[in-house]
Amino acid sequence: MKMRNYLSLAMFAVATLTGCEGKKEATLTAGIDLANLDTMAIRGDDFYRYACGGWMKNHPLTDEYACFGSFDILAENNRKQIKGLIMELASKEQTQGSVAQKIADIYNLAMDSVRLNKEGFEPVKADMAEIATLKDKAEIIPMMTKLFHKGVNAYFGFYIDADMMDSRNNLFQISQGGLSLGEKEYYLDEDSVTVDIRNKFKEHIVKMFRLAGVDEVAAQRNMEAVMEIETRIAKASFSNVQLRDPASNYHKMTLDELRKTIPGINWDAFLEGVGVKDKIREVSVGQLEPIREVAEIIHEVPVEKQIAYLQWNLIDGSAKVLSDDFSKENFDFYSRTMRGTKEMQPRWKRAVNTVSSVLGEAVGEMYVQKYFPAEAKARMVQLVKNLQTALAERIQAQAWMSDTTKAKAIEKLNTFYVKVGYPDKWRDYTSLTVDKHDSYYENMKRATEFYINYMLDKAGKPVDRDEWGMTPQTVNAYYNPTTNEICFPAGILQYPFFDMNADDAFNYGAIGVVIGHEMTHGFDDQGRQFDKDGNFKDWWTPQDAERFKERAQVMSNFFSRIEVLPGLKGNGALTLGENLADHGGLNVAFQAFRNATKDAPLSTVDGFTPEQRFFLAYAGVWAQNIREGEIRVRTKSDPHALGKWRVNGALPHIQAWYEAFDIAENDSMYVAPDKRVNIW
Repeated sequence: MKMRNYLSLAMFAVATLTGCEGKKEATLTAGIDLANLDTMAIRGDDFYRYACGGWMKNHPLTDEYACFGSFDILAENNRKQIKGLIMELASKEQTQGSVAQKIADIYNLAMDSVRLNKEGFEPVKADMAEIATLKDKAEIIPMMTKLFHKGVNAYFGFYIDADMMDSRNNLFQISQGGLSLGEKEYYLDEDSVTVDIRNKFKEHIVKMFRLAGVDEVAAQRNMEAVMEIETRIAKASFSNVQLRDPASNYHKMTLDELRKTIPGINWDAFLEGVGVKDKIREVSVGQLEPIREVAEIIHEVPVEKQIAYLQWNLIDGSAKVLSDDFSKENFDFYSRTMRGTKEMQPRWKRAVNTVSSVLGEAVGEMYVQKYFPAEAKARMVQLVKNLQTALAERIQAQAWMSDTTKAKAIEKLNTFYVKVGYPDKWRDYTSLTVDKHDSYYENMKRATEFYINYMLDKAGKPVDRDEWGMTPQTVNAYYNPTTNEICFPAGILQYPFFDMNADDAFNYGAIGVVIGHEMTHGFDDQGRQFDKDGNFKDWWTPQDAERFKERAQVMSNFFSRIEVLPGLKGNGALTLGENLADHGGLNVAFQAFRNATKDAPLSTVDGFTPEQRFFLAYAGVWAQNIREGEIRVRTKSDPHALGKWRVNGALPHIQAWYEAFDIAENDSMYVAPDKRVNIW
């Protein structure tokens, strides 16, 4: 479960939505491509290989990818469609100030390699020079906030989002940050692989400073300063597992209390620089320890070292919008060294991604107009209702849960805010200025400022429940606990997640599980701590809460025993929420499938029963090839288990799977009934 701002969006990572009702079986296909299977594999020993082995053989990794799966194919198709929409605008002159002009100019700026390479580092020099003017430590916080408005995030992060104890209102929130490598373990672990990455990171910092015109001696000195500061922050930072505990990541206080709790930072200067000093009276500090450490760093570390750290954050954050030598060096470390990717995406893909990022809803509006039929949205809404019914039945059937807690759970389920396809209102981009005469870098700075102002405008205001956390063209889905919403963007409503021509066995196994997955997030180890209104509030009886924890621990332990690479185990605590959501999604979708077909059972097709096709469709969603480096990165940082284990780790806990494929005790995937996870 990836958390937006640590406690927000629980994403499927690559899957979601839609279903099939109202057509006669005779008109529908099985949906299963037999070429994707490897029937020589023993399904009770490696069901993932059995269901996906053919796909893996037929889709070897290209140099462009560290991981490529069935959903990446969909993402590629979406990107080609979006490129076509953009090119219609970018190929001709557009009215100045129009959304079309902004889309066209951003794309063309990103594509103009000649201009980018001619400009080199020139666009950033003024900002580098401004950082270099720092003379006193009192100037660091004002400079930090000034850089924040340019998209540079140093020392720690901050954002405005729903107050988890008062979910109807927004709250200014401060969170740990300041780490170029993201996870603290990269700075602290001493295994050979991590040490090698850390040494390569040091070399990368030096190379980037050299590209920015810094001499070798100064570049080495700057690298040492960056490592000193980031390592100190890393030591104090929460791990990704610790970040999953809502209670430990929420410390609401008044501004006076903030000044007393962490006195080493000039909070008045900070709030003034951010632009919220007169708009807020309270804040939440997510992680106190790393913010206190930053206060010590600012106090203890010489100014010249902090100049180097701030300049590094500027260079690192700007690399992708500068000349090819910067973007290539950035790729060489973060993608090639860390993940094993061999080749950078072609420029047009990077340009399309940028446009989709900067003007996401404008692109999304064009996308849904051309590629998302109204009947798909209507069918999806109906399928969600079917899954809600099934989940309610599953909740009522749980013998371990009291009637009191069941009633609260059903109440929460019935108040889910369902979003399908695209938002009812589109974002206004009028205040965003795109000028093709300015550099790509300058335009991206303005885009950053646009989104920062959009966020800061929320200060002191109620939460807008109609706001979307994803663009319509996104291939993903999410659950947000503070709004108690499930969201399924239009971009994912395509094969292999949904097939209008396939029967219910396929669609409930693919899309149905995704819907059930997002619903279950409302009742996973994090989501269950939020009530129907999105407030962090305990609605469980103490006995039921304890029984839940005991059952969840079975899942955590199971995934922690999995060896993902020789000598590298999975992290069951980090992936617990997503694994629980997969577990619930499978059970709920299978029940919904049974409900949908009880009066008109489906036939066996291609030798596979409807029940078997359900599980084959689920497994097919996770077909992928992945490099060793990517496995290591994801195991450290990703709250989702690897695709292989979202199949081979999830299915052994699903009784219907055993029955569908006659899995027996002598099969290696077999788990005794009393050892299986049993929650939803």
